[in-house]
Amino acid sequence: MDMIQWIDEKAEIFTDISDQIWSFAELGYHETQSAKLLADTLEDTGFTVERGVADIPTAFIGSYGSEGPVIAILGEFDALPGLSQQTVTEQKPVEEGGNGHGCGHNLLGTGALAAAMAVKEKIAAGELRGTVRYYGCPAEENGSGKAFMVRAGLFDDVDLALTWHPGMFNGSFSFNMLSNVKVRFKFYGRAAHAAADPQNGRSALDAVELMNVGVNYLREHIIPDGRIHYVITNGGGVAPNVVPAYAESLYIVRAPRPDQLKPIYERVLDIARGAALMTETTMEAVIIAGCSNLIYNGTIVDVFMEKMKAVPPLKFSGEEHQFAKELTATFPAGPGMLGMMSKLMGGDAMAMGKAMKESILFEGVVPAIKTEATLPGSSDVGDVSWVTPTGQIMTTCHAFGTPGHSWQEVAQNGMSIGHKGMIYAGKVIAETAAAFLADEALLKKARDEFEERIKETPFVPLIPEGTRPPL
Repeated sequence: MDMIQWIDEKAEIFTDISDQIWSFAELGYHETQSAKLLADTLEDTGFTVERGVADIPTAFIGSYGSEGPVIAILGEFDALPGLSQQTVTEQKPVEEGGNGHGCGHNLLGTGALAAAMAVKEKIAAGELRGTVRYYGCPAEENGSGKAFMVRAGLFDDVDLALTWHPGMFNGSFSFNMLSNVKVRFKFYGRAAHAAADPQNGRSALDAVELMNVGVNYLREHIIPDGRIHYVITNGGGVAPNVVPAYAESLYIVRAPRPDQLKPIYERVLDIARGAALMTETTMEAVIIAGCSNLIYNGTIVDVFMEKMKAVPPLKFSGEEHQFAKELTATFPAGPGMLGMMSKLMGGDAMAMGKAMKESILFEGVVPAIKTEATLPGSSDVGDVSWVTPTGQIMTTCHAFGTPGHSWQEVAQNGMSIGHKGMIYAGKVIAETAAAFLADEALLKKARDEFEERIKETPFVPLIPEGTRPPL
C-alpha cells in the first residue's frame, strides 16, 4: 500500500475534519467537540480508543496493533482566546471577541491523524509489524496537557514519538525551547472601609502590586534567556472604597533548562513572600502547569529530512500566492522570522530567508536544523522528549513572516494554504513512522542517542506530584 496515495485519496476527509476543528475553536481543556471528532474518527476506522486519560476529559489515545515497536504520533487541537477571524486578508472576526486557531492546532491534530491512519492501514495489510498510537493532547497553549500525560506514565512504553507544527518553511529541526512553570499567586488580606477604617484593612491588591514591582526589578538580575510574564487575574473587586481582601496574579517563569529555571522561580517566590510580609497579608503559590525543555534527536531529524525530500513537494496555486501577498501587507515591520532563523541557522539564514521572503509561500525544504540554540517559546512536547526519542517537522502553512498567534495565522489555518501544508506533513510523518517500524537498527540508533543525551540528567517533572490539570 502506498501511504502517500492513500492520504491523497482521503485528503478531502482530513480537510473537512481540520475545518470543523477550526470552526469549533475550543480553548485548552475545553476541546470537547474537537476531541470527540478525532477520537470518533479513530474508533470508526479500527483504532481502540481510550478516552479521558490522565484525568483530562479531552485527552485520549487511539491505538492500532498489538506487538512490535510502539510509535506515538502527537496531535493537538486547542485554540487561542480573542483571535476569531474569517479566511480573508483583512482583520474580520467570525465572532467579535471569539476564539481562533492562531497556532494552527486544527491542522496539527488533523495532519497527525492522517499519518496515524495511513500507518494503521499498512499494519493492517501486514506490511508493517508494530503498534501506532495517536495521542490526543489537549491544552498545549498554557495548559501543559502532555506534561500531565507524561506524568501519568502514558508514554512509558513508547519507543519513538513524532509530531509537527504548522510554519513558514518545510524542514526538520532539533533545537531547545524554554522550560517553564505557570503559577497562581493568591494573596489574602482583610477587608475594611477604605476611608472610615483604613488602619484595619490589609490590602491583598497592594501585595500583588508590590510583588509585580519587585519582579520587575529582578528582571535585570536573571540570565539573558530567562523570561518572566504576568497578568493580574483578580484585582480585588470593583469598589475602590473597600480594601481588597483577596487578589491574585498569574505568572509564567521560563528558562532554557530546568536547573536554570528553578533558582529564578525561587527568587520570584521570595519576592511574593516579601510582598506578603510588607502588607501583613498571607500568600499561597500554586503551580498549575509547566513543561521541560526539548531533548533533540538527530537520528529522527535525518530520517524526517530523507522522507521530506522523497514525498512530492508542496505546490501552491497562483490564487494562494496572491492571497499570501495581500496578507503580507498587514504584517508588522521588523526582523521577525529572519531574526529567529538567524539564531537557529547562523550564516545560512540570510540567504535562505531572502529566498523565502521572495517566494512568500515557500515550497522547498530547508537544510536540517541541529543546534543547541534556544527558541524563545515553550512546548509541552519537551516533557515527551525526556521520556522517549522525539522528533518534529515544520511545514509551510503560512506566508513567510506571518506573526505567531495572530489573526493572519487564523485566516491561513482555515483555508487551502494551511490544508496543503497539513496533508504534506501527514505524508512525511507516516513515511517516517513506517521507516522506524521497519528497521530495528534505526530505532535502536534513535534510542541510543536519546539515552546518551539524558544519562547525566534524570528527568524531574516541573509539575509537582498531586497537582491536577487546571481544567
